[in-house]
Amino acid sequence: MFQVGRLKRVALTLGLGALGGGVFTLLHLPLAWMLGPLVANLIASSRGARVGIPEPLRNVFLAVMGLVLGSQVTPQLAERVFDWPVSAALLLLGVAASTAVASYWYRRCGFDPVSAWFSAAPGAMTAMILLGEKCGGDPRRIAVSQSLRVILVILLLPPLFWIYRGSDADAAGAVREVSHLWMLLTVVFLLPLGRWLRLPSAPLLAPLLFAAVLSGFDIASLHLPDWGMNVMLWVLGSAIGARFQGMTRRLFGRYLWQAGIATLLALATLALFAELIHQALGVGRDVALLALAPGGVGEMAIVAIALDIDPVFVAFHHLLRMITLMIVAPFWARWLLRRSSV
Repeated sequence: MFQVGRLKRVALTLGLGALGGGVFTLLHLPLAWMLGPLVANLIASSRGARVGIPEPLRNVFLAVMGLVLGSQVTPQLAERVFDWPVSAALLLLGVAASTAVASYWYRRCGFDPVSAWFSAAPGAMTAMILLGEKCGGDPRRIAVSQSLRVILVILLLPPLFWIYRGSDADAAGAVREVSHLWMLLTVVFLLPLGRWLRLPSAPLLAPLLFAAVLSGFDIASLHLPDWGMNVMLWVLGSAIGARFQGMTRRLFGRYLWQAGIATLLALATLALFAELIHQALGVGRDVALLALAPGGVGEMAIVAIALDIDPVFVAFHHLLRMITLMIVAPFWARWLLRRSSV
């Protein structure tokens, strides 16, 4: 009877996620198959619906995401790692500064230190939500703040590019070449290996590091078909949204206000560092801004390709930011926890 009830909960959660993903797709909204399921389950859970994704199932799909992210470390990127030491340093300083500014704002809004930091971290949305929860933060606050940041960045970037470029471009769809699906089988041993090594957020980091080594040496890179990517985002988005139990519309409105101010602060701070990159290296302002913009790797890469804004430069900096955030975040969170307990 317990298993039947659990299956019904999973079916309801994924059904709502499919509905949300379909609606977001029809509306051509960004990250449709993650934000759509997240929003659908957010609404349902805030109205008292019994939704949820079991942690073992979530960990499997989190591991798949790690393989996909790690596979973006191509030999081309590996060869250009030392081409932009100044811009890489300014990127990391910008991430630290924007996170500090936004987290200060979130602390003023009543967030605990861990939740404030993970809510303010400019990128790697799914990883920050899941890492923040494992480090003792409030997953609901982090998820809403991070989700709203992605949406707000997508909405705010076009006017900024009109200023920098004076023109707009239509997004071009990229063809995804499916390859090395056998890497999915490695999840079976990577999950227990990550736990055995006691890696922070082991379900994500163990597969990511494994795939990064294979892809960096041009041995193998996992590339899922579009529908496979959507299934992965669908499950993870549903899992995140299902945690929003008891959040009212009034509370959501407050989070929107808080996230809006935090996003503007982060964009303004990162724009200053983008200008420093432009002045120091002669990189175009549009390239520098897109490389530092606090959006997801996928969204920013699509914009870079569509607008022909040096996709390799942009991808390198977003991958550097994402990997740095995921490595530093758990240790920083533990320091915050120790400091708050003193």
